Amino acid sequence: MQIPAAFDYVRAESVGNVLDLLERHGPEARVVAGGHSLLPMMKLRLARPDCLIDINGLAELDFVVEEPGVLRVGALTRHATLLDSALVGRLFPIVHDAERVIADPLVRNRGTIGGSLCQADPAEDLTTVCDVLRADVLITGPAGQRAVPLAEFHRGPYESACEQSELVTEIRFPVVPRSSSAYEKVERRVGDWAVAAAGAAVTLAEDGTVADACIGLTALGLEGVATEAAASLVGRPPSEQAVTEAGRLAAEASDPTEDQRGPVDYKRHLADELTRRVLRRAVQRASTGS
Repeated sequence: MQIPAAFDYVRAESVGNVLDLLERHGPEARVVAGGHSLLPMMKLRLARPDCLIDINGLAELDFVVEEPGVLRVGALTRHATLLDSALVGRLFPIVHDAERVIADPLVRNRGTIGGSLCQADPAEDLTTVCDVLRADVLITGPAGQRAVPLAEFHRGPYESACEQSELVTEIRFPVVPRSSSAYEKVERRVGDWAVAAAGAAVTLAEDGTVADACIGLTALGLEGVATEAAASLVGRPPSEQAVTEAGRLAAEASDPTEDQRGPVDYKRHLADELTRRVLRRAVQRASTGS
C-alpha cells in the first residue's frame, strides 16, 4: 500500500491557530513541517491522521537568535539553516558536525529541528546533540508555555513530552564560556541512519582541567547521557588516559542490539572509539576557541 488514507488538510496561520486546530480536530490531527517521517508512514497506512496541519508558513518559528547566555532556535528552523549559520558553528560546532551527516540535501532543506526532536527516534542525530548541550525545549499549549529539559522531553522511543494539544515552538541552548563540542557518526552509506555515533561537550577550567563534560551516544541503546563516563573526566586534565577511560565507560554504558548494521561487540567498540574521538576534538576546540 503506497497511497495514504483520506485526510483533511489545513495550512496554519499562527501558533495560536495551530492550537485551535489541534483542539478542533482532536487526537487524530497531526502537525506537519518537513514530513519526512510522517508521510512515509501515511503511505504505508501505519499512520492514518484525520487532518494534517501544515505549519510551514509560520515564520515566527524560524529563527536563530543569540541572547546573553543562551542561543534560541525556532522549532521550524531547517537543518540547512543550522548548517549554514556561522553563529551556530561558532558556539556549538557539534551541530555542524551532525548536520553534515544527516540524510541528504533534500531532507536538510525541508526537515526541521523541532520535527527531528518530536519524532524521538533513538537513531536520530540531533537528539544526542541536544542532550549533550543540555538544551531546553519550549512547548506551547492551551495553558501557556513551558520549558522542558531535553533529558525529560523524550519519554521513550517515538514518545515525547509534547501532548497532542501542544506544539514545540523553540529550543534553547545554554552558552557556556571555555566550552566546545563535537559529534562523529559511522553509517553504512552516506545519509543513512547511524550504525553508531557519539557526541560530547566539554568545558575547561582556567587551569586546563575539565570543569564539566557531557557524553551522548546514538543508536547504541543508551537512554540519556553517559553520566559515569562524563564524571570520570571532571577535575582532571583531558589527557589521553582520561579520554581512554571515558571511552571505556561509555561503551560499558551502551546497550546495543545486533541487527543488519552489525553485532553487539562491534557496536560497543564503536561506542568506545567514537567517544574518544569526539572528546579529543571537543577539548581541542575548547582549548583553541575554534
